[in-house]
Amino acid sequence: MTMMTEIMFVAMVVSVGCALPGVFLVLRGMTMLSDAITHSVLLGIVLAFFVTQDLSSPLLFIGAVLIGIVTVWLTEALQKTNLMKKDAAIGLVYPLFFSIAIILISRYAGHVHLDIDSVMMGEIGFTPFTRFSFFGLDLGPQALWINLFILLLNALLIVIFYKELQVSTFHPAYAAALGFSPTLIHYGLMTSVSVTAVGAYDSVGSILVVGFMVGPAVTAYLHTKTLKKMIGLTIVVAIFNSLVGVYLAFQLDVAIAGMIALVTGVTAFVSFLLKLAKQRLLAYI
Repeated sequence: MTMMTEIMFVAMVVSVGCALPGVFLVLRGMTMLSDAITHSVLLGIVLAFFVTQDLSSPLLFIGAVLIGIVTVWLTEALQKTNLMKKDAAIGLVYPLFFSIAIILISRYAGHVHLDIDSVMMGEIGFTPFTRFSFFGLDLGPQALWINLFILLLNALLIVIFYKELQVSTFHPAYAAALGFSPTLIHYGLMTSVSVTAVGAYDSVGSILVVGFMVGPAVTAYLHTKTLKKMIGLTIVVAIFNSLVGVYLAFQLDVAIAGMIALVTGVTAFVSFLLKLAKQRLLAYI
């Protein structure tokens, strides 16, 4: 398997894994929370490192997920005071957590391999160099297996809790009347988003994680209003963006993450223009 092929597989797995919870973020109007979570989790990684002094410790993953959940809780707590709107609360919380993480890294962890540029942009091109071996057998990039597990977990959660997610997304009051807990489902979804963001963090960086969560889902939402069809189309778009982005990056010799993000944005924008043109055409008929 060539390096480009391995990178394509990693990109596809990460993008689909991020896009699945992204569908419900888009439908719930919570896309900016994905940006907040992907930046805030760095604080959890840094704090857990100070405790363990080991960059390979699983506690870093747990710490990042917990900070992601705290970010959501604090944002909503500020919003519920009615003193600020959700976008203002998000704009207050995640820069605070992210800046604290940056200060801690620059002041106390300058000798440690916690690179800020890698956190923001990632480098998916390096993923083939960290391998996963089982009894001496090379099974490919480690990032591929980590994110494949997260992808399967997200898919399983959606299958099991499909009805609860659907009802609580479109009719939260009705969900509560049926005995579902919209709050519990909400924080379950946010936990899934946090786990997904942390798993993809090292491979593609926080910026592309946001693009993966929002871009394919928005593109699919423009062309269908059925949840099952939207999920299916989101997966197709995520795979398309990843394959085309990696291929063009190799052909043009540019940053892979940047090209995937560009393709994701162009795909969404073209879809928007096609939808707009269709609406205008129907209006004239």
